[in-house]
Amino acid sequence: MTALLDATDSQMAMLANLVASLEVAESTLSSMQAARDGMLAMAGRLAIDIARAASHPDHGDMAIRTIAAEIGAAQHVSDRTVERRMADASWLVERFPTVWEAQGDGRISSAHSRVIVDAGAHLDDADNRQAYAAQIIAIAETESPNRLRRLARRAAERFQERTIDERHRDARETRRIWVKECDDGMAILSAYGPVALVHGMFDRLSQMAHAVHGENVKTARDAGTGACADERTIDQLRTDLLIDLALTGIPVGHDTTDALLSEIHAKVEITVPVMTLIGDDVLPQVARPRGTPSRLNAHERALRSAAPPAELDGTAPIDAATARSLAGQAIGWDRVLTHPISGNLLAVDRYRPSEHLRRHLRARDQRCRFPGCGIASRKCDLDHNHAAAHGGSTSDTNLSAFCRRHHMLKHHSPWHVEQQQGALLEWTSPTGRVYIDRPPAQNTVVFVESAPF
Repeated sequence: MTALLDATDSQMAMLANLVASLEVAESTLSSMQAARDGMLAMAGRLAIDIARAASHPDHGDMAIRTIAAEIGAAQHVSDRTVERRMADASWLVERFPTVWEAQGDGRISSAHSRVIVDAGAHLDDADNRQAYAAQIIAIAETESPNRLRRLARRAAERFQERTIDERHRDARETRRIWVKECDDGMAILSAYGPVALVHGMFDRLSQMAHAVHGENVKTARDAGTGACADERTIDQLRTDLLIDLALTGIPVGHDTTDALLSEIHAKVEITVPVMTLIGDDVLPQVARPRGTPSRLNAHERALRSAAPPAELDGTAPIDAATARSLAGQAIGWDRVLTHPISGNLLAVDRYRPSEHLRRHLRARDQRCRFPGCGIASRKCDLDHNHAAAHGGSTSDTNLSAFCRRHHMLKHHSPWHVEQQQGALLEWTSPTGRVYIDRPPAQNTVVFVESAPF
C-alpha cells in the first residue's frame, strides 16, 4: 500500500497548510531563542560590568551567580542551569555575532547555531571567526544540522592556527577511560581516544554482533522452532561482546559454531587529499615569539587550503600520520578523481578492480541523498531513480544512495525523485513542494589562478 494514496484533496490541503505553518513557527521559535540568548548575554555582561566597577577580586564570578539565581528563581529553574545558559549565550553573541543574527532572522535554527559554534569554538582570531561564519551560514540555510556538522568542521579546519597533526599529538596525551555509576546496578564505560581507532572498535563490535545474531537466526531456522533462543538485540550483543573481549581477550562466550568472530576485522573509510597523503610538511610551521598570538598569513592559508586534512567517513578530520598509516596498510583503495578548480567528482578507479559503479556512487554521494539525512553512503542502498523495470538505466545518472528508511519512503509514498544534471536530486513531496539535494563537496584539493604580481 502506498502511503497517503487515499488522502482526499482537503486532507492534502490541510497537510500543506500544516507544513507551511510549522515552517513559520520554527522560524519564529529560532528568532525568539536568539532574543533570549541576547538577553542572557546581556545579563552576563551586566554582572561583569558591576564587578569591574566595584573592583571585585573574583572578576564577576559572584555577581554572575547572583544574577543567575535571580533569573532562575523567576523562571523556576536551577541557577546553575541559568549560569550555563548565560555562558553559552555570551559565547554565541560575542564571538559569533553573525551566526546569532542569522538565527534572529529565522534563517537558521538554534541547532544550526550550536553546530557552527561548536566547530569554530577554537578559532581565537576574530577575523578568522568572521570569515568562517560567513562561509558556513550560507550552507546552514539549506542543510540540516546533522549534515552541517561535517561541513562546519571542514570549513573551520581551514582557519585553525595549528594543524590537525599538532592538535592530535597533544590530544592523544589526554586519552583515557572512565566509569560513571548509574541506577539499578548499571554503569557507563566511556573511552576517549583517536577517532579512527574508536570507530574501528565500534565497527568490529557491530560486525561481531550481526554475525552472532545471524547465527542465532540460522540455528532457530534449522531447528524449526521459528523463534530464537537468544533474543538479544544488536545493541545488547555489542555490549556483551565488548565485556567479553575486555575480560577474556577473545569472544569465547559468543563465538559462532565455525569460530569466525576472531577473523572479523574493523573497517573504517578515510578520504585523504593527495597532497596531504604525500607531503609531511605541506604547511610549514612558523616560529613566533612566545606569547605572540598566532595568525595564518595569506600564503600559509593558501597552503592549508591546498592540503586539507584527511577525513574519517566524511565526519571528522584526522591527523595525516594516521591517514598515511591506514592507506599504506590497505590491500586496496579507491582513487577519487576530482576537477582541479570546482572540486567536483569526475571518476573513481581502483588499483584492485571491483564493482566500479558502486564505488563511484559511494564516493560521489557520501551519504543518503534524501534532504536532511546524514547516513553514510556505505550503509545505504543504491536506488534506480527511474525504475529499471520502466526502462531506467543502471548508470551514475540514474542511481543514487538512499538509506533503507528513505528508500522505502520513495517506493511506498507519494514522494518522488528525479535526478538532474550534475547528480542533483529533485525531490517532490506529497504536498507538491520541491526540495533540492546536491551531492556534497569532495574532501579534495582545488586550485585557483594566482593574481599577477
